[in-house]
Amino acid sequence: MIIQTLRAGREQEILRLYEVVGWTAYLNQPDRIKPAFDHSLCVLELCDDDDRLLGFVRAVGDGETILYIQDLIVDPSVQNQGWGTLLLKTMADRYPQVRQKILLSDDVEKTLRFYRRLGWQPVSELHCQALIKIIR
Repeated sequence: MIIQTLRAGREQEILRLYEVVGWTAYLNQPDRIKPAFDHSLCVLELCDDDDRLLGFVRAVGDGETILYIQDLIVDPSVQNQGWGTLLLKTMADRYPQVRQKILLSDDVEKTLRFYRRLGWQPVSELHCQALIKIIR
């Protein structure tokens, strides 16, 4: 397995990963994938020896004061082998100077346990609130 900067032309593989993990909102506007990834601060890919995309982590932000983890996806066929942990750690290590690293997650115990194990905590524990406005 290799972790490296995402290479161009992976849009169909990205859509496949969104589909297999059930993130179907991205599938409704597939033409937005390329520009979204092109405008991201950093995207790291996880691929196997056959160059098949098996996961990625995508960050947006300024890279100096804020790093927002937009996506962390690992193909179910290789989940629970430490690849998500390694992707997230590799991304965070690229921006050690950034004080605020943020992500939004589903409120699912398994997912929350994963992030807590890596040192992430709910904003409510910091006496903060996270707010969101979604356009549907």
